[in-house]
Amino acid sequence: MATTKSEYRERLRRLAEVMLAVSGESVTVMKRNAPEQALKLKRQEEWGVYLEFLKIMFNLTDRLVALHIPLKDQMEFMNGLEDAVTQQLKCVLEPAFGNNADQMEIVLTIGTTVADSRQTYERYKFLISEDSKTKNEMFREFGDKVADALGAAGNAQLSSAATLCASAVVPALSAVLQGQVPSSQEASQTAPLAVGTSTEQKQSTGQEIKLVSMMSSVTGEEVETRWGLHPRFREDLTPSELQQLTKLLNRVAKIVGERYAAVAFSRDWASWHKAGHA
Repeated sequence: MATTKSEYRERLRRLAEVMLAVSGESVTVMKRNAPEQALKLKRQEEWGVYLEFLKIMFNLTDRLVALHIPLKDQMEFMNGLEDAVTQQLKCVLEPAFGNNADQMEIVLTIGTTVADSRQTYERYKFLISEDSKTKNEMFREFGDKVADALGAAGNAQLSSAATLCASAVVPALSAVLQGQVPSSQEASQTAPLAVGTSTEQKQSTGQEIKLVSMMSSVTGEEVETRWGLHPRFREDLTPSELQQLTKLLNRVAKIVGERYAAVAFSRDWASWHKAGHA
């Protein structure tokens, strides 16, 4: 057991950071899509929305683990992920609550979140790497739960927005599990900044392919923004096209990184700084 934890320690840490960061960012996205509900949202209710996103994150990660981690290590890996998320959440809440944060309550909260995730979503049988009716049904149920938690049950727009936020994180989770996240700098927080919604988008989950991704991470007072291309998309580009695209994306990364830093280190977002909630 100790060997397994040691072998996967870095991946577990990164997964926990991505899960918490995207859950926090997704709450912000949902509030932007429901300004009227956001004004009425109490702290405990907002926390409930956050946990709904964590539940789907645990389920999606569990499905991806089946593809990237040896069978003999999968159960221990998921137990380790629960511990890693608990530890990261303690660090996130510390600036906001200081020594008043109930450490045991956090442990129990994550344990309950994992149990609820299994009870709610394990019954859906599908391969995460493929589109299917069952997969869409699971995301639809998740979207409805988020809309309901926001006090807008039956709101198709909010349900769709929640679904997009959750499905957008799959490539990032998969990359971490494959060890593809750059390690030149230890990124304590990594969140896909591309998480967003469109009120006019009508496509069902799984019908779109992400060709370009951009991620920003913050370590201490240093912000790093990176971008990547879908392997097949990169192969289809000519050397000249790749050079032009590289130049353009480097400029975009600079703009995004500067904006991310400005928001992440502002006073309004200080308590969420460690989660990349900006």
